[in-house]
Amino acid sequence: MRLDKYLKVSRIIKRRTVANEACDAGRVLVNGKPARASYDVKVGDVIEVALGARSMKIRVLEVSEYATKETADRLFESVV
Repeated sequence: MRLDKYLKVSRIIKRRTVANEACDAGRVLVNGKPARASYDVKVGDVIEVALGARSMKIRVLEVSEYATKETADRLFESVV
């Protein structure tokens, strides 16, 4: 699955266009490297997202095309 779509489906970023723009601006890192929106997300990847003053680091647990509000938090875990 594309990185921008994963960020939207997992509800980390609300809109896919915003996720795409964040990737283009270099605010999204995958495994410590800047990633393009077309990056193919795999289970085990560590994604760092820096939006505004807020920054989060997550590990991908599952890749799914669809997720409801209740199941979206099962797609990733927070990394400290």
